[in-house]
Amino acid sequence: MNLFSDIRTVVISALETMMAEGRLPEGLDLANVAVEPPRDAAHGDMATNAAMVLAKPAKMKPRDIADDLAARLLADDRIATAEVAGPGFLNLRLAPAVWQGLVGLVLKDGAAFGKSDLGKGKKINVEYVSANPTGPLHVGHTRGAVFGDALASLLDYAGYDVTREYYINDGGAQVDVLARSVYLRYLEAHGQEVTFADGTYPGDYLIEVGEALKAKVGEAYIGQPEEVWLEEVREFATDRMMDLIREDLKVLGVEMDVFYSEKSLYGTGRIEAALATLEQKGLIYEGVLEPPKGKVPEDWEPREQTLFKSTEHGDDVDRPVKKSDGAWTYFAPDIAYHYDKITRGFDALIDVFGADHGGYVKRMKAAVSALSDGKVSVDIKLCQLVKLFKNGEPFKMSKRAGTFITLRDVVDQVGPDVTRFVMLTRKNDAPLDFDFDKVLEQSKDNPVFYVQYANARVCSVLRKAVEAGIAVDDATLAAADLSLLDHEAEIAVAKKIAEWPRLVEIAARTNEPHRVAFYLYELAGDLHGLWNRGNDDMSLRFLQEDNPAASQAKIALARAVTVVISAGLGILGVTPAEEMR
Repeated sequence: MNLFSDIRTVVISALETMMAEGRLPEGLDLANVAVEPPRDAAHGDMATNAAMVLAKPAKMKPRDIADDLAARLLADDRIATAEVAGPGFLNLRLAPAVWQGLVGLVLKDGAAFGKSDLGKGKKINVEYVSANPTGPLHVGHTRGAVFGDALASLLDYAGYDVTREYYINDGGAQVDVLARSVYLRYLEAHGQEVTFADGTYPGDYLIEVGEALKAKVGEAYIGQPEEVWLEEVREFATDRMMDLIREDLKVLGVEMDVFYSEKSLYGTGRIEAALATLEQKGLIYEGVLEPPKGKVPEDWEPREQTLFKSTEHGDDVDRPVKKSDGAWTYFAPDIAYHYDKITRGFDALIDVFGADHGGYVKRMKAAVSALSDGKVSVDIKLCQLVKLFKNGEPFKMSKRAGTFITLRDVVDQVGPDVTRFVMLTRKNDAPLDFDFDKVLEQSKDNPVFYVQYANARVCSVLRKAVEAGIAVDDATLAAADLSLLDHEAEIAVAKKIAEWPRLVEIAARTNEPHRVAFYLYELAGDLHGLWNRGNDDMSLRFLQEDNPAASQAKIALARAVTVVISAGLGILGVTPAEEMR
């Protein structure tokens, strides 16, 4: 149930009646008519822009439309007042019975409250993490993993058919470097002294990989030239690293549907097929690019190359797909990978990249647009850096990783629930400060605690009610006399609950799961505010002595809050707390 959508339906119906009666011109486009919370809550519960957006096409004064519309809306029992403001905005107040009844509906719907059919089963692929298989996941990957996973859950909640996907970058030079690094650990496992040259991976996490390689092949590779062992060690090391990455993701509560290997694109004709598709569209040619202004990228060379006309699909410059020596550029397999997604039948793609991939956005969008003839959308979300602090100081690097702080370092410090919630307390493209001390504080300033404490408080009330012999199952609470919820503070909580279905759809349309975290903090604040007012006004306490009916009504409101909190935390991948330690 989306109350805002319901009232919009009433507004649309009234406008259609006005057109039928000749009060408005027939055939007006009503698509942009909206019903949403007013900017100032003092103005009402909802506001509609109907008169403002229809005035020009109707060739009428917006206030004249608003006055007529207001009179018609008052015929609906749910609408208590309809007031025209300014040039023609229409502010609505709903009857208290609407908010009281909403509480019962939430308890009847349970976990389904707020779920949407917005996506209508549309197939959407969310690719995230996709870290090079050269080591454990670091804190930057952690943010991308949490963001991507929460986004996938949000879209699933909003009615999309979601596939979670990890692209294994196992086709580039970095896996050769990994193989050479593992070979050094292999020699070390045999008692030899080794030196890690620049460009190799010196982290301790490869020690056990080297020992495992020794256990598998014994002394077979000692003293052998690289061409003898490189391919097998590369495959062995990549598999071990992906096992480690899967374990890291599991610790964070992330499960992928698909792990897609970049290596599977090479030597299989897939890259050639994708580029042939572009060539058939007249988008591949041989040419020489002008040197770019500023920093020269790695894939630019002042020689004739095979180029993709990405400028015809919104890019700033055309992009090379094959170098003058015949080797593929980094972009070529990425084109093939996205072509594969398109051929798998996805209606929309979402890529979650690190902030350092900002330069890839336009070229990737151009490729998807060209390959799908504009039929498949791609949204690329960039996750900014995370700065870690402890005791007010930058957190020291992990010795195990060698050069970075791992996902395990973070989760071991604060746990997966706190890690996930905090990673979503900022929009993905904004930098995030993660202070290990602050995220464990039990205060309002810690959003994780604040939301979990709200849920735990209600669970405590439910336990006490049961001890007092009051029935608090959802069916009983939904049937309670909810008209007893007549205080403005109680109505305010119900109004915040009513925003949940609308918030879900907005967050899903914009691919912004952080909106869920923000909303939960606000909802928790309203619950805590009501609780604190009960310290001074006994009539607002959830348990009313010798008045089971009033207790059930008030507990029903509190329980409705936890229904929404549980749903929201579920999207974020966080387990609701039933009691605080």
